[in-house]
Amino acid sequence: MKITKICCIGAGYVGGPTMAVIAAKCPEIKVTVVDKSEEKIRMWNSKNLNEIPVFEPGLKEILSEVRNKNLFFSSDIKSSVDESEMIFIAVNTPTKTSGKGKGMAADLSNVISTAREIAEFSKSDKIIVEKSTLPVRTAEKLKEILSLTNKRVKFEILSNPEFLAEGTAIQDLYKSDRVLIGGDQTKTGQIAVESLVNIYKKWVPENKILRTNVWSSELSKLVSNAMLAQRISSINSLSALCEKTGADINEISKAVGMDSRIGKDFLKPSVGFGGSCFQKDILNLVYIARSYGLDEVADYWHQVIRINDYQKQRFATSIIKLIGDKKNNPKVSVLGWAFKQNTNDSRESASIYVTDILLKNKISVNVYDPLVPRDKIISDLIQLWLLQKLPKDKVDSLLKMIKVKDNYIDAIKDSSLAAILTEWEEFKTYDWRDLIKKMKNSSIVYDGRNILPLQDKSINLIKLGVK
Repeated sequence: MKITKICCIGAGYVGGPTMAVIAAKCPEIKVTVVDKSEEKIRMWNSKNLNEIPVFEPGLKEILSEVRNKNLFFSSDIKSSVDESEMIFIAVNTPTKTSGKGKGMAADLSNVISTAREIAEFSKSDKIIVEKSTLPVRTAEKLKEILSLTNKRVKFEILSNPEFLAEGTAIQDLYKSDRVLIGGDQTKTGQIAVESLVNIYKKWVPENKILRTNVWSSELSKLVSNAMLAQRISSINSLSALCEKTGADINEISKAVGMDSRIGKDFLKPSVGFGGSCFQKDILNLVYIARSYGLDEVADYWHQVIRINDYQKQRFATSIIKLIGDKKNNPKVSVLGWAFKQNTNDSRESASIYVTDILLKNKISVNVYDPLVPRDKIISDLIQLWLLQKLPKDKVDSLLKMIKVKDNYIDAIKDSSLAAILTEWEEFKTYDWRDLIKKMKNSSIVYDGRNILPLQDKSINLIKLGVK
């Protein structure tokens, strides 16, 4: 089946960049990204490319070439669905906050409502592509909703999970390790699979395009993220042991990573993993395992999350102990709010949880991040406190103790200690010996990411995992 028009429902971190690359590589295909948020669509259509809602290196350059040529952003879901032969679902699937599976299972309400809209607006046969991260066998639920709502149209469901790392998403899309496409093992199902394969073949070598059944494709995304997160939690758990024994976690990481059977990736100690995927996907995996009575499997993967929480708590506790009772009105600078460099995404960032702990221990906090704005930083904290069910007067009191600064020099100069939580390039290149002189009553920099290239013994540099 030749595809000439694509619609992507969801203009977020997955939908926007993915469709931009497809539009760039397939100029003969009209690609429309739709979203219910008119403000988000306005930002994507802004003449000022610095206003687009997603920051990814290389994205602005692609948009300048294809936007309003064969890539369009719209809030008109009905027309876009109706005219398209292939529809990608790239809506958010957060962890459930109520009902069965609360705190573990994926909330599929956005996916279900999207499926109903597709069924309502479709007048011709459609290929539906799951791009959102979904629990295994979600395609079964989608097919049921689509076929019951609209019996006149034939729907084929494909699973095509994304394997993008924020900050390198465009590079990942251009040079994918693999593209995974799962479809039904029927004649029409395989025709649908090949329709999507033919799109990716425009720039991805065919030997990197894997064809599987739908269930394998859906589960592969959860397993991939779980395996990566497991490596981070493994090295972080050992950083605590290093501090007790005098070993250096960075030296251990290098030695272990040189083993070709293990490899060096995702063995860098940190304050813990964040982002929209790892924790959510592992909790979903835990829930699925328990639902099938596999408690031992569930317990194993749940421990990856527990170690991640432990690392953030341990990091914050270390800061509190370093400050101790010696300081009057102590203040800490939190440098970096995004969960990693080269993104403006702060979902599940370690900075949120470390800051929460510090504030509750009566330590004021200055925050600086080059891409995350003040409103988002405050919103992240308020959202956490709402989940914790803190009373309004307590929230108001905590908010008085936090200030968001426009640059990290202002953030640091009246602080007792600086905690570097995102490895932004500017933090790596600054002359910290000069900056430390501006700090208040202290020369301590707490480097949670181990990124500062400092060997000067005159600087009291505290490193995670080093006694």
